[in-house]
Amino acid sequence: MAAASAPSSLRPESGDVLVEALRYNMIAYTPEELIVLANQEFAWCDKKMLRASNELGFGDDWKKALEKVKNEYAAPGKMIYLVQQLQKEAMTFIDAHDFVTIPALARQDWWEEALTPQAQLTSPFFLGGDVIMVSSPASSQSTRERLEAMRGNNEFFSRGTVFHELNPGHHMQGYMSQRYRVYRTPFHTAFWTEGMAFYWEMLLWDLGYDRTPDQRIGVLFWRMHRCARIIFSLNFHLGQWPAQKCVDFLVDRVGHERANAEGEVRRSFEGSYEPIYQCAYMLGALQFHALHKEFVLDGKMPNRTFHDTLYFNGNMPVEMCRAALAKAGPPRDYAPAWKFYGPMTA
Repeated sequence: MAAASAPSSLRPESGDVLVEALRYNMIAYTPEELIVLANQEFAWCDKKMLRASNELGFGDDWKKALEKVKNEYAAPGKMIYLVQQLQKEAMTFIDAHDFVTIPALARQDWWEEALTPQAQLTSPFFLGGDVIMVSSPASSQSTRERLEAMRGNNEFFSRGTVFHELNPGHHMQGYMSQRYRVYRTPFHTAFWTEGMAFYWEMLLWDLGYDRTPDQRIGVLFWRMHRCARIIFSLNFHLGQWPAQKCVDFLVDRVGHERANAEGEVRRSFEGSYEPIYQCAYMLGALQFHALHKEFVLDGKMPNRTFHDTLYFNGNMPVEMCRAALAKAGPPRDYAPAWKFYGPMTA
């Protein structure tokens, strides 16, 4: 099945829709400010990527280093074993640092499925929850499509996505949300769901989980991808970029396989997700990262108490998580005002 190009039928939302969506999710920044923020985060990624590229012997040609990493993929039919290994490795690290209470059942009540070739047209990587769904080569795909599926989900890219999708990410989130504070379901926001899962990637980076340059490149690829999601999705909905420019941006600026970039853009704009959904990964993670500094690094509570409280309180805008941690109920008609990011320069 040949992968289609980015559909020309994709249509952007208006700037007013973006502003309203940000207000609803309690993000006190404008779309234009968020693009500036994403470019600043991208600059940080660039510096770290160049350092890792130099460590691997590729100098400043980080795309060659990325190609080396992409070619470290599991053989067809072997991905299930890699997922199990990577989840075990992450859990060992998290347990050693006493980060969070992960129930015994949540550690084992997940399973793995392969995404169909059709599903891979809009989900070229992983999906998670009680099931972790992985893009894998299929007999109905061309040789090029099979190779792109394996290269786009190589060992070092997968090292971050497995615990993002399983524990302590989406699987853990679903497990806890079905058991505690279920009345908060109407307040569900992707900034909590995707933001918290990506926050774990950030936190483990801070604590040295990603040791080798190959591992760091795998993590940085996703961090660059989350910056790019803010930039291309907001520019698309603001009417600045057509869909094809979004695809080219992911290929040229992040290093995506082209078919995977097309799938990412198709997924972002086909209508299944709200227009700011792709912003939620990086922005939500930065919110949780700021909370960790405010409550853990500043000595108000230990890691386990902090993270357990987040899970038990349930899914809601991260600014409300902050109020709950501080035990400061918001007043009636509260308007979002939290500037969780530092200084920004255009």
